[in-house]
Amino acid sequence: MDLIKTLAEELKLKEEQVEKTVALLDDGNTIPFIARYRKEVTGSLDDVTLRALSDRLTYLRHLDERREEIRTLIDGQEKLTPELASQIDAAKTLVELEDIYRPYRPKRRTRASIAKERGLEPLAELILSQPDAFDPTLEAVAAEYIGDEVPDAAAAIAGASDILAEVFADDADLRRALRAYANENATLTSKQNKEGDSVYAQYYDFSEPLKKLRHHRVLALNRGEREEYLKVALEMPEEGALAEMGAQIIKNKQSAAVPTLIEVIADSYRRLILPSLEREIRSSLFDDAAEAALAVFTDNLRHLLMGAPLKGKTVLGYDPGYRTGCKLAVVDRTGKVLDTAVIYPTKPREDIQGATKTVRRLIDKHGVDVVAIGNGTASRESEQFIAGVIRALNEENYPRDVKYTIVSESGASVYSASKLAQDEFPDFDVTERSAVSIARRLQDPLAELVKIDPKSIGVGQYQHDMKPARLDEALGGVVEDCVNAVGVDLNTASHSLLSYLAGISSAAAKNIVLYREENGEFKKRADVKKVSKIGEKAYQQCAGFLRVPGSSEILDNTGVHPESYEAAQALLSKFGYTEADVAGGLKALRLQVSKYGAERLANELSIGLPTLTDIVGELEKPGRDVRDTLPPPELRSDVLSIEDLQPDMLLKGTVRNVVDFGAFVDIGVHEDGLLHVSEICRRFIRHPSEALSVGDVIEVRVKSVDVQRKRISLTRKGTADFK
Repeated sequence: MDLIKTLAEELKLKEEQVEKTVALLDDGNTIPFIARYRKEVTGSLDDVTLRALSDRLTYLRHLDERREEIRTLIDGQEKLTPELASQIDAAKTLVELEDIYRPYRPKRRTRASIAKERGLEPLAELILSQPDAFDPTLEAVAAEYIGDEVPDAAAAIAGASDILAEVFADDADLRRALRAYANENATLTSKQNKEGDSVYAQYYDFSEPLKKLRHHRVLALNRGEREEYLKVALEMPEEGALAEMGAQIIKNKQSAAVPTLIEVIADSYRRLILPSLEREIRSSLFDDAAEAALAVFTDNLRHLLMGAPLKGKTVLGYDPGYRTGCKLAVVDRTGKVLDTAVIYPTKPREDIQGATKTVRRLIDKHGVDVVAIGNGTASRESEQFIAGVIRALNEENYPRDVKYTIVSESGASVYSASKLAQDEFPDFDVTERSAVSIARRLQDPLAELVKIDPKSIGVGQYQHDMKPARLDEALGGVVEDCVNAVGVDLNTASHSLLSYLAGISSAAAKNIVLYREENGEFKKRADVKKVSKIGEKAYQQCAGFLRVPGSSEILDNTGVHPESYEAAQALLSKFGYTEADVAGGLKALRLQVSKYGAERLANELSIGLPTLTDIVGELEKPGRDVRDTLPPPELRSDVLSIEDLQPDMLLKGTVRNVVDFGAFVDIGVHEDGLLHVSEICRRFIRHPSEALSVGDVIEVRVKSVDVQRKRISLTRKGTADFK
């Protein structure tokens, strides 16, 4: 297989573009580095496209390896014909390859193999060839095979039929045709498997054609079956399937063998083909559904990690609870913990007066700007309590405008009990660490969430049903892309953040932190090469993503790669700037470059146009954060409860999760509302992610409220956002 040509066709790219990109990947370059600093080579492919190319390249190479394995195995049996070799070469998927290899795969002892041992293969071939007339009958011909282990003609025909049934079941063309027939005509069904209500009640009597089956239903059915609530089966019109087989095998011939062949076809289909086809199809359905869910998960995670940080604010982190109280932690603008406390405003104590006194003290003492409340147990009561405190402050004309917001605490408990958290806060208990995490993830979602296994962050759909290795690989790639897109401060970044830098291993990240502790702050980017396990290659990959704000080299606090420092300095000189001028940002530089002629200037500087554009962008605003242009978190001063909601109320909400059937939106009550895919926009969309992303702040209208079941249905119809 011509991998380059295949990749170019599939991804709709130029062959030269693919070839150069593959060479970069094979040379050990990381995807963030290639995406950011090798745009001239790749034609400015982004990290998402690069990961798709890398994943597909891995699959195709594995396909070629398996192709050679199968060729060798069949050749070892001395059965490799030119025709078979051509079929192996033409196979485009692993399924096609395995279909070709199926007849040659070593098998356990079967009815067909026993029949072959008894010498009935020639009879099977004779039946299959369908001569115009047996002389005088099939039984008479079969009688010639009677022996010690074949007592009569009927036994001979039965044995030959077993051989043919297996031949049909192993026929690649036949399986391909039946698979296509199933995709068009088969139905996936489910029935209740054990008594009692469950979350799978809607699937207790379910049936849907494969071609209409939604991915999230496949995953739900699989889970329900695994938990033994459901009995799931593939149902296919047998008459049509047998006709499909007959058209290929009998071919409208008139022969005494036809009745026997019809029986063999039915036996092969029921006993051998349908069970294996069902396994294959259901496995394929799961793989497709898992990949689709993974795409949603990675998109949600990307938007969550790239959420706008709340900079320059002192935050009171609030981890709600009942019996053990609500844990508080105040962190300053840099994330440093200033104070901690425990209050009991919820049941069973309901010490509102004491809790109010403590919260007021912390707000006054540390100048708290925002209270970040975790959305877990006792969140609703805690929100009402904090809203009451803020209301009292406003009534007193408090000099500071204190707000609150609800923060997803998914994964906070996982982080709090981790060794990383223990090392970071050895004197804090688990809930105190959670309060710190809640506050910090409001200040900088990326820096805090990288400390948590992405699977625990709570923006996926059926992630626990997916293949762990594939899930970890995909989610890790998203985190890596996000960390490198933002960049990290070499002197303050945690080990967790550093370990996602391009070219930096976990061991190297630990060594960077250790070096800082032993030698103090890094003075410039290049000093990181003094750290153990960071050689020239690792430095090349990570350097552009490191920031050193205090460096004497101003370019060390930009996204300009050290390999382009000379070009950047020449650019500054060209327009009469010094590096000292860069500190304030060169707002006029882009216009000056445009007037001079960007292409002409790029040629003079011996760099590509994409690199010149990136350098200009960095010099315009050194130390910039790509997240600064995003809408900030929604801050509130008062609270709603689900009982306050009425149909047709217009509210602002934040998208918390996007799934196949819609989006869950935080509208300021404890329960997120469901915005069904049909209620998102006027135009047709196949998936909610076409119109919404995690973190979007949108206007919604309450469609219906079920207080008892705590369900809220939302719509964008009737809002300015409904387009």
